[in-house]
Amino acid sequence: METRPYVAWELMNCFLTDAFQGYGVPKEDAKICADVLLESDRRGIESHGCNRFKPIYINRILNGTLKPVTDIRILKETETSVVMDANDGIGMVASYRMMEMLIEKAKKHGMAGGAITNSTHYGIAGYWTTMASKEGMIGITGTNARPSIAPTFGVENMLGTNPLSFAFPTDEEFPFSLDCATSTVQRGKIEYYAREGKETPAGMVISEDGENLTDSAKILKALTEGKAALTPLGGSGDEMCGYKGYGYATVVEILSAALAGGPFLKALNGVDENGKPRMYHLGHFFFVINPEFFMGTEIFRKTAGDICRALRGSKKAPGMERIFTAGEKEWLAWQERKEKGVPVGKDVQREILEVRDALKLPYRFQFEE
Repeated sequence: METRPYVAWELMNCFLTDAFQGYGVPKEDAKICADVLLESDRRGIESHGCNRFKPIYINRILNGTLKPVTDIRILKETETSVVMDANDGIGMVASYRMMEMLIEKAKKHGMAGGAITNSTHYGIAGYWTTMASKEGMIGITGTNARPSIAPTFGVENMLGTNPLSFAFPTDEEFPFSLDCATSTVQRGKIEYYAREGKETPAGMVISEDGENLTDSAKILKALTEGKAALTPLGGSGDEMCGYKGYGYATVVEILSAALAGGPFLKALNGVDENGKPRMYHLGHFFFVINPEFFMGTEIFRKTAGDICRALRGSKKAPGMERIFTAGEKEWLAWQERKEKGVPVGKDVQREILEVRDALKLPYRFQFEE
């Protein structure tokens, strides 16, 4: 049962928007940033929601590794493609503009693809693919990130958690929406575990000596120092098929960097040769496919829905109440939370109040009562 206090969605949205503006983000861009973060919490993906507002975005603006004004430059554009330079601005803002462009191109030409270079953290990958599914189209995206994953049979953090997301429109109330890191756990989840005082399950992180690590706070420190690494999806070695996650992480790394001619692997670690913070220069890729140019949107929606319903209706394992398809749990989380608001733990409460007081914003929250 949820014991954390809730903050109303509209209140949190207004606060986040004003807070981003307080740190120099233009109003329309601030609205995008707030909505992307809150979409994570709507879906129950708290590792990328308000939990990351201050440590990932505000703190980076303050330490100079994230520019509050996103000066987008189009490097190359055709009828079906875009290459964009985010100039170290906000990845969420650049990605929103990219998806707007690609959706319009796919409406006219059936498909469109794009890549962004010199970017920063772009929030949950599923936000961008869902932008396409809301328009009746298929969305695909991925991004590289700070080195965190060790290659199979290795212990050095080389690849980022490199999420890969797909979203398909269906004839149901929610799309098929898959948004997964290519590691067994993403760094944001470990940050969440550390905030909540929880251990990271064994097998998700290995030390430079190949030992399992579980202390979440120590893991974050070791990852930053390069003394630990996340295991690829599937785990370490061949026995649990970790080479599959390693392979997919590499696919995302190549597409994120090579399509836009950007940096990769260790060049994305966010620190210079003296260990001081520097720009991240991340890369993202996006594809939008319009089913209308194939056998039609309605056929696609129904077929996708039929497949999902057949999977959920298949024989269940003993003791299991139901089978889910990708995107269903997130939709259920929203049904549960839409009237209650955003649940916020003590650390997030503290950060919200710190930002509010620093900016002298006129907000009062339920958890202060």
